[in-house]
Amino acid sequence: MKDIASLPEVLFTGKVQEIARKTRGKLIIKEYPTASAHVGHFKALLSDLSLKKDFKPDIIFVDYLNICASARYKGAIVNSYTYVKAIAEELRGLAVECNVPIVSATQTTRSGYGNSDPDLTDTSESFGLPATADFMFALISTEELEQQGRIMVKQLKNRYSDLVASRKFMVGIDRSKMKLYDVADDASAINIDAENPGEDFQQFANNQPRLSKFAEWNV
Repeated sequence: MKDIASLPEVLFTGKVQEIARKTRGKLIIKEYPTASAHVGHFKALLSDLSLKKDFKPDIIFVDYLNICASARYKGAIVNSYTYVKAIAEELRGLAVECNVPIVSATQTTRSGYGNSDPDLTDTSESFGLPATADFMFALISTEELEQQGRIMVKQLKNRYSDLVASRKFMVGIDRSKMKLYDVADDASAINIDAENPGEDFQQFANNQPRLSKFAEWNV
């Protein structure tokens, strides 16, 4: 945004046209009050979009799971383990029913917040969430990685493929534009584990662009 004022009109127009050319999908955003929306609301929204706009999403993002409501425990006083687990199960059921992937986020525990090598046990509020999810990964950032403009992705759970094959890999990040991009596998080792400073991790990211196959997706 800070560069827009100094850009020549021709260059600005060219960049806008390039973004329009690459972005051919449809994005619909719906906001609900905090802790008030559950899968019943999401089903109603999907039904309305299908009937009125002939829109069926290819992927759904929920921001974020822990502050959704549960359709099963409306107004009930239950512990956080049961409540968050119920939300996760209901969202997974919606994904199966609609045959569409649902992606959400959660936070780590207090101890996991400063941990450079988190695992499933560092999931906040409820371990029922990772028990329900089909795929989970953690985004890891340290001072060293920040200086290099990278973040590490660590697979925590994967029901679709071999978890060991690419357990950890690097992606580049431009925080000023909130943009992730592939980085070349230059085989340079980076020490990010504060508890085991001798352990090195290799970069596994494939440098080939993958954006084109998602261009027609509805979100």
